[in-house]
Amino acid sequence: MGQNVSLDIKCVIFDCDGVLVDSVSSWKTLHDHFGTDNSLNLNRFIKGELTDVEFMRSDIQMWKEKGTPIYRDDLFRAYSGVKLMKGARELVAELKEKDIFVAIVSAGVDIFVSSIAAMLKADDWIANGFLFNDDDSLSDEGICRLHASKKNLIIEKIINMHGFSPQNCVSIGDSEMDLSMQVEGSGFVGFNPSRESSYQAFNDAGVPIIEEKDLMLIRPYLGLE
Repeated sequence: MGQNVSLDIKCVIFDCDGVLVDSVSSWKTLHDHFGTDNSLNLNRFIKGELTDVEFMRSDIQMWKEKGTPIYRDDLFRAYSGVKLMKGARELVAELKEKDIFVAIVSAGVDIFVSSIAAMLKADDWIANGFLFNDDDSLSDEGICRLHASKKNLIIEKIINMHGFSPQNCVSIGDSEMDLSMQVEGSGFVGFNPSRESSYQAFNDAGVPIIEEKDLMLIRPYLGLE
């Protein structure tokens, strides 16, 4: 925890993929489903060579090249095997019992993130996602509601909207891009680093790192112990 962060926590903000759910990325889940691989563009995206919109467009294009229209139901089916992270249900329930505001800020897929938010009864959520045509088939464009490396813009909105102080807020993420969740004065916990580069970035930032896939291990950093 940063030295200036109190443990009087009022707001906890989670990334979704790799944190609340035991899957690296809700985009990668779709690649696995359609038998495609966009790791080349993922690396370009992490380096800042592709925008969020360009990256989403490249994903959708790959799936569509499989030759059949993709419908909303096809995407829902792709997520049917994804499981919650160990401890997610218990931790969020404990936070809610203590009247701590729980939000999910994810650059993942909205139809998936919304179902996780509903399941865990999160107070608020935001994610990127898809545009669908009138017949419910997938269009060529994604919807960019937040930039993966600028999550601070959303978190500042949440803090201001609900009158929180950054000192009373902690964010939890699994990748180097999630470090943007740490607005000045707030706390951040690196959970289940998704890549070696993520682990290195967390180390360099001096944030606590939890490597074991169990969200209950975060409790001490949220003032729950």
